[in-house]
Amino acid sequence: MSDGADCATPVQVRLEDTVGFTDEHRPPPVETAPGAAGDGVRLGLRANLAQFSLLVAVNALVGGMLGQERTVLPLLARDVFHLSAYTAALTYIVAFGATKAVTNFFAGTLSDRYGRKPVLVAGWLVALPVPVLLIFGPAWGWIVFANVLLGVNQGLTWSTTVIMKIDLVGPERRGLAMGFNEASGYVALAATAMATGAIAAHWGLRPAPFLLGAAYAALALGLSTLAVRETRGHARAEAARHPAPENPDHHAELTTGQVARITSFRDRALSAASQAGMVNNLNDALAWGIFPLLFAAHGLSIAAIGVLAALYPAVWGFGQLFTGWWSDRVGRKHLITAGMLIQAAALGLVATGTGFPAWALAQVLLGAGTALVYPTLLAAVGDVAHPAWRARSVGVYRLWRDGGFAVGALLAGALADAYGPTTAVWAVAALTAASGLLVAVRMYETHPRT
Repeated sequence: MSDGADCATPVQVRLEDTVGFTDEHRPPPVETAPGAAGDGVRLGLRANLAQFSLLVAVNALVGGMLGQERTVLPLLARDVFHLSAYTAALTYIVAFGATKAVTNFFAGTLSDRYGRKPVLVAGWLVALPVPVLLIFGPAWGWIVFANVLLGVNQGLTWSTTVIMKIDLVGPERRGLAMGFNEASGYVALAATAMATGAIAAHWGLRPAPFLLGAAYAALALGLSTLAVRETRGHARAEAARHPAPENPDHHAELTTGQVARITSFRDRALSAASQAGMVNNLNDALAWGIFPLLFAAHGLSIAAIGVLAALYPAVWGFGQLFTGWWSDRVGRKHLITAGMLIQAAALGLVATGTGFPAWALAQVLLGAGTALVYPTLLAAVGDVAHPAWRARSVGVYRLWRDGGFAVGALLAGALADAYGPTTAVWAVAALTAASGLLVAVRMYETHPRT
């Protein structure tokens, strides 16, 4: 698919060029993309296909690290550590979500200051102890600590691969790039969730399922250290040719505090995207922590639960290959609104269903709705944010979005303990529908073609 002539135009960028960076955030010289110093940086998917493909593979390993827990950990909490209260059993999701949310914010700031690649490598170094703790942890606190480290890993690595892909492709294929990025992560998450469910059914909940995570972390660290190349030169190239923003608040020289306020509250599109991302991951926390226990309470086997746990992220993952591209054609706003409403309907089906067929259909609908939302929200943030502070804006957005894991785990756990898991599902369904309506009212269309 053509990137368009504009995206393939060489742009001369020097290492000392600091267009769009204030003294406060001007980064030191780092390795730049090939040709950045003298031959020019080329923006676009085709011009950067090798590095883009490598980053897709690395992000698949990021998703796999999360997938090792999706089926097994809720059952581990119940059967090995004998946690009967939903709130206690979901503490690992609270720890993961809170840590990842905060790390996302710092990942964007650090990648602007020191470069993308060092942040990516640091994220994989943090991941190495996670499978060991999950395998050998003698008490639930060890499992919670493993998820703190996993949150740091996910915040640093997933945020950085998002930023690097946006750097490489330029403005014309941003939705397509985010579709590939999120698809790789969530397809790998789904495949790993299904694999670990099958492994656990045959060899037990520990240690065998978590050996996959150990292999993922080692492979990703090697690829990130030896093969991934710095992309910050591409962001500088885009900043150098970026048109003056229509909104005077969106100029290049903003502090991190200003970026946080614009992304969170002041800009209607960015703030709408932030709340939608938070609610999206709030219902993902419900699916991660409550669904396996709900299905098990109705007599489903571990293998069947593994299939359901994989079906939702599989549809989500593969669907993003289409929805990211689609948002480049028809715009972002309406896809986000529709996706949130479809998710709400799917959660209602989970609440009313009583068997595998109904829940399988609900998982497919939930995955389809999330596929419409997930890459499109990231693309919308990339549309609005100036290249000079885009990494920080992505970090703030992901702070809100992944904070939804912690909020969702606390809310779903408290409601499930007080009123039962079905009530928790209905409450989250209502919040998801309200979020979609808020996007419809508050968000403006961000895609420049639209």
